[in-house]
Amino acid sequence: MAKDGAKPKYETAEQMQAAIDAYFASCEGKVLTNAEGEPMLNKYGMPIIYGEKPLTMSGLALALGFKSRQSLLNYKAKAEFLDTVTRAKQKVEEYVEGRLFDKDGSAGAKFSLENNFGWASKQETKVEAEARVVIIDDIPDA
Repeated sequence: MAKDGAKPKYETAEQMQAAIDAYFASCEGKVLTNAEGEPMLNKYGMPIIYGEKPLTMSGLALALGFKSRQSLLNYKAKAEFLDTVTRAKQKVEEYVEGRLFDKDGSAGAKFSLENNFGWASKQETKVEAEARVVIIDDIPDA
């Protein structure tokens, strides 16, 4: 949000959405092709992608011209931008969540989800008490 009467970075949600779409498109990467223009495949039969970049909140904020990711998140305070910023944040979160299933990215994904999206690791501690029965047989006969 603008301070001291400065012009806001985005006047409309549509302007911001166009910049968000451009950021996501820039992260996609391209399919590597051979001389015939056919996609080259890895050992699993999947196309080889190069130039792909991870989706991050900081990367999104910088691509949109903000000084920090918090500056981007502050735009959610404006009703017109709430859905736009929320959807963009959700797309980044979905990407990061997907990295939990990737052995190379799971630790970083966990860190990002906990620190950027409010996720928490849940640890359960189970405490078992040993039951003791004490028999008292020294009651005097009446």
